[in-house]
Amino acid sequence: MTRRTVSVAALMLVLASCAPDPAANASEPNATAPGTPAAATATRGLDPTLIAAAVAKAEALPRLRSLLILRDGTEEAAHRFHDGPALDRPVNIKSASKTVISALVGMAIDRDMLEGIDQPVAPLLKADLPANPDPRLSRITIGHLLSMQSGLQRTSGQYYGAWVTSPNWVRYALSRPFVEEPGGVMLYSTGNSHLLSAILTRTTGRGTDRLAREWLGAPLGIQIPSWARDPQGIAFGGNDMLMSPRGLARFGELYRNGGRVDGRQILSKTWIADSWRPRGVSPWSGNGYGFGWFASEAAGHRVHFAWGYGGQMLYIVPSLNLTVVMTSDSAPHPRAESHIAELHALLADYIVPAARKGNA
Repeated sequence: MTRRTVSVAALMLVLASCAPDPAANASEPNATAPGTPAAATATRGLDPTLIAAAVAKAEALPRLRSLLILRDGTEEAAHRFHDGPALDRPVNIKSASKTVISALVGMAIDRDMLEGIDQPVAPLLKADLPANPDPRLSRITIGHLLSMQSGLQRTSGQYYGAWVTSPNWVRYALSRPFVEEPGGVMLYSTGNSHLLSAILTRTTGRGTDRLAREWLGAPLGIQIPSWARDPQGIAFGGNDMLMSPRGLARFGELYRNGGRVDGRQILSKTWIADSWRPRGVSPWSGNGYGFGWFASEAAGHRVHFAWGYGGQMLYIVPSLNLTVVMTSDSAPHPRAESHIAELHALLADYIVPAARKGNA
């Protein structure tokens, strides 16, 4: 890829993402801090009346393109809306990519390719450190990048365009001034996830897209095509990953099933628990944030969710053995914030109650 091609690609990324990342600006419903989940029980699907109402409500949302509902691993509802792409066709999952990057980091730790969440990142990225680095750079760990607690000025929101048009995304992210201490306040920043992609690439000697196909795509039986790269050829670590709605559901089922797929443990249960445990709180919504996963509640049940701009959603409700995927038109829109609220309400007001009633 030539530098001119990269520059054009970067400009397209700016235009496609001219609205800030989801956690930066979108309004989310108020959510209480996650509590102790109810014990999982045997289920018998979903209440058909409530699901019919959910589908009718979903069809009335002009930006929604797909809805998948899995109960106990069985696909109970699968719908496309408004001429959306086929459910097996890879689509741009936007910032839900961060959740997939988190899984790859966990797999690298499981394989002893990374030391763990307390490993400092500066030695892994020393080629791109500033000439006179702030001493606090040495205190940033892999865990801080995962939980958005690096303390560095954000590369999302109003800072996004300058970052993705810079000649070296890794160097630019590392050169941002500190606005908080490492391990402190959550500052949602796509640059943190891109640094993780760079770390994966440099420590394994393989591109992040290749790792995604080998470590996730192959065992899950899903397609993960290559996606956008930075000027140095590092796969975009926090945006623009491609995965089909059914592929995203399969990824969600991996987490719901404690890291096992087809009898194989491909991701440790410990990593899943660590990923779902909130380290910080989004200042925009009040939702907790762990390692690439948001945390909230819906109708009294704990929910863990991945969130991509425009409404690319993966919800896991462990106490109800429920996995839900929603994908949407991601073009910038003046009603983008209300659309996210409508998706959360679709889960809380229809799908979760349908699952609860399905237990009866």
